[in-house]
Amino acid sequence: MHCPFCLTPDSKVIDSRLAAEGRQIRRRRECGQCGERFTTFEVVEVVMPRVIKSNGRIEPFDETKLRRSLTLPLQKRPVTSDQIDNVIAQITQRLRQTGEREITARLIGEEVMRVLQDLDSVAYVRFASVYRDFQDIAAFKTMLNGLDGADPLTEPPDAQTIPPNHQQDFEC
Repeated sequence: MHCPFCLTPDSKVIDSRLAAEGRQIRRRRECGQCGERFTTFEVVEVVMPRVIKSNGRIEPFDETKLRRSLTLPLQKRPVTSDQIDNVIAQITQRLRQTGEREITARLIGEEVMRVLQDLDSVAYVRFASVYRDFQDIAAFKTMLNGLDGADPLTEPPDAQTIPPNHQQDFEC
């Protein structure tokens, strides 16, 4: 590590400690040239997979889009911002755990529906109605009936109910 005072390219670590609840390592360093001491922080660089949209376009993962896609259906619902933060952390963790460099927007949308179903059923219905692009009231009723038992939304949509080319892309 270069000394920030004299720019000597080498310094010595004299102390290391965990910081930020174990997510960082704080290192106290001393320059061998000028003797000045300084602190550095080491963090893990986490790379999120890129997102393949339904039209084939590939974009970087954008947590802001994920947050917006979650907060819209959760408007005026009894869900705290801490709960939303936890859900976002949970989704990004699951996406990282896939180990894939690229994931489909559909996978992200399905993951959002999964967490919303557990968090708030009204938000789940709001998100699903836009995400699945229901074309008639019968498809909407089928989705609502599924909330009592098995979830019809976790299965691929029926070709007669929702044409595949009408699937909505998830904002990521």
